[in-house]
Amino acid sequence: MGESLPPREGERIPRRTAPDFEELGDEFGVAQGIFHGGFLNVAINDSNQYGPHAMIALLGVVAFITGIGLLAMWII
Repeated sequence: MGESLPPREGERIPRRTAPDFEELGDEFGVAQGIFHGGFLNVAINDSNQYGPHAMIALLGVVAFITGIGLLAMWII
């Protein structure tokens, strides 16, 4: 990573090369695919095709933790 592709006609910002990507077969479901490469690795680095699903799950976890923290501050 870090290498950039040459800009196309009319573009001023160079594109970065695509990251390494592991294509999982049909034998993996969504939950198995997310945890196959490690939850945070799939969510943050988008290491397989279930990256968007893992990012939505991570968003839910962070929102839940934030909600619990705000509720605890309001009660105390």
